[in-house]
Amino acid sequence: MSLVKNFRMMALYNQRINAQLMVNCLTLSKELIEKETHSFFPNIISYWNHILFGDLILLGRLALNHVARLTPQTLSAWPTPRSPQDIYCGNLSDFALLRSQVDELIIQYCTNLTDEDCDRLISYTTTEGEPITKVVADVTQHIFNHQTHHRGQLTCVLSQFGVDYGCMDLPVIVSEGSRASTKLTSLIISKSS
Repeated sequence: MSLVKNFRMMALYNQRINAQLMVNCLTLSKELIEKETHSFFPNIISYWNHILFGDLILLGRLALNHVARLTPQTLSAWPTPRSPQDIYCGNLSDFALLRSQVDELIIQYCTNLTDEDCDRLISYTTTEGEPITKVVADVTQHIFNHQTHHRGQLTCVLSQFGVDYGCMDLPVIVSEGSRASTKLTSLIISKSS
């Protein structure tokens, strides 16, 4: 499977699993969402905000280098990531909309991504102020790796809070597999009353 097909499949997985987890989190009380987790981040809302931080900072780095039709203008309406502890939304209902919009942007990015883009070198400055040069494929892969890492922590917290968030297996969530890469489709999630 080509890198581009893999990234397109991962973009669908990302969108679908975020929606699945968000639906579960939206059923929780405000007290449980803000409850101290005694884990890597202090509460559920902090986990969601940090995952978004990773997406926004990595997409921003790609946009500064005009990769796959991403430009700084593309991200201009969204929060500017400054710190891994950023809180973009303290209210999970408001956050869910922002999360779904970013997931849609990731799908658009992966739809526009080419093999040639994946081989390009881009330069940016890390959050620690260090200049760095990376291949686009590595930056793109880190978008998905970062999400998966912190969703794993989040699901551990959800399990400890007694939440059954369902299956998270890639072959189940994206049952069409790499065939999904030929036609990416959006997923609209509405909050159940």
